[in-house]
Amino acid sequence: MTNFPITPDTVTATWLSDVLGFTVKGFKVIRFAEGTGILSMVTRVQLVTAPNNPQSVIAKFPSPDISTRAITDTYGMYAREVMFYQSIADKVELRTPRCLYTALDPENNNFIMLLEDLGHLAVGDHVSGCTLTEAKYVLSALARLHAGTWQASAFPNLISHNNPNQVAGQVNAFQVGWPKVNKLYPELIPESAQIAGEKMPGAVARLVEEMCQEPICISHGDARLDNIFFDGDECVFVDMQSVATSAPEHDVSYFITQSVPSAVRQEEDLVAFYHSELTSLGIDYDLARCRTRYRVSALYLMCFAVSIAGELDLQNERGAALGRVVLGNAMRALDDIDAFDLLR
Repeated sequence: MTNFPITPDTVTATWLSDVLGFTVKGFKVIRFAEGTGILSMVTRVQLVTAPNNPQSVIAKFPSPDISTRAITDTYGMYAREVMFYQSIADKVELRTPRCLYTALDPENNNFIMLLEDLGHLAVGDHVSGCTLTEAKYVLSALARLHAGTWQASAFPNLISHNNPNQVAGQVNAFQVGWPKVNKLYPELIPESAQIAGEKMPGAVARLVEEMCQEPICISHGDARLDNIFFDGDECVFVDMQSVATSAPEHDVSYFITQSVPSAVRQEEDLVAFYHSELTSLGIDYDLARCRTRYRVSALYLMCFAVSIAGELDLQNERGAALGRVVLGNAMRALDDIDAFDLLR
């Protein structure tokens, strides 16, 4: 039985005092703007406490939406994030918010997480996009994560992205979402992508298998702008619910093809930039192999764009705008690298 609050309404000052280790006399829960926290309920908790204590924390709770819970339970997303903060965060070179408290009930996947409030930093905006400089900051940070975890076998409890639930889930998400995005956003679907409707479901397992061949590393798994804060030239990553072992190109292609605006992506060869950052950290890795895996990964991760744009109920205007941007960015990027030829 869950013995911690799983909704904002069940939080108490006494409980906050116990888990934070300092006296909280009162608090106020503030919901974030539309489009934040798609797969969990994310809130800011303002604290009435001594001046030398944190004056606010970010509290994450399970989503109240039944269909969203089905997704998070299928992929074990809440458990992954709790495990990351409990046993991995302090062992990798990736800046994340400090976790002040977290707990998970494995019987029902309910969880609670109290995190450092990063409200003083600039947060990325997937809808607005990023600059070339910001894109390079992100890719440099990802290179450090990947280089530092190149021997992913050091994290045996971390699931591989190549697992049956992942493959089956993405096949289903694509089959449900593809007719919807073609109906809702026909202007975003290039002629080269039409083959995907017939061929993509049968190709997912092959693409994931190829993507997850050695070398593999720890992948953030959801490296998009909405999950990245900027502190000068440093990046702070949030939402570790998709963390897994995978190809380094998993994060790289997901970020470049779906978060970076087309005009910015065309300013510089960002795959070559990432590769140079990775190899400068002592990793011996062939650029041609990197490009090949980038193309494979980008095509597979189109399933995510289709799912976001066509299947997830984002329930707000900002969410709808996000779906359009993600799908449009992905389709243009895939067309540019002839990725759909991999389905022929």
